[in-house]
Amino acid sequence: MKLWMVLLIILIILIVAMVVLYFLGKKAQKKQEEQQVQIEATKQTVSMLIIDKKRMPLNQSGLSQMVIDQTPKLLRRSKLPIVKAKVGPRILSLICDEKIFDLIPVKKEVKAEVSGMYIVGVKGIRSSLEAPQKKKGFFKRFRK
Repeated sequence: MKLWMVLLIILIILIVAMVVLYFLGKKAQKKQEEQQVQIEATKQTVSMLIIDKKRMPLNQSGLSQMVIDQTPKLLRRSKLPIVKAKVGPRILSLICDEKIFDLIPVKKEVKAEVSGMYIVGVKGIRSSLEAPQKKKGFFKRFRK
């Protein structure tokens, strides 16, 4: 076989792979949008005292065994943002949205938008929430 034939075959394989990934991405995006609509429909505003927050594996998070059994096997080993909070008289472990995990203050009372056991949004009760400053990277520190 000549070099141009090998390159042509590789190019065809790459094009087919890109088309397959495009359609799989569209399908996943549509599924995610449907889930987001369900979350928005069922969310409630709840006052809670945040006790602790950590990123930890699902099996060490303190969530019920039924929740752990329902999650896909690939997600069981990944670290999730877990928030331990006192809601009324009960202490619950809740899963937090990755976007707002850094905004949640520890040992303060907040009003959170909760959908099931998933924290979607958070607002401060007595004061506004402040985003912590991001750490400077190695090269940015090195420049100064």
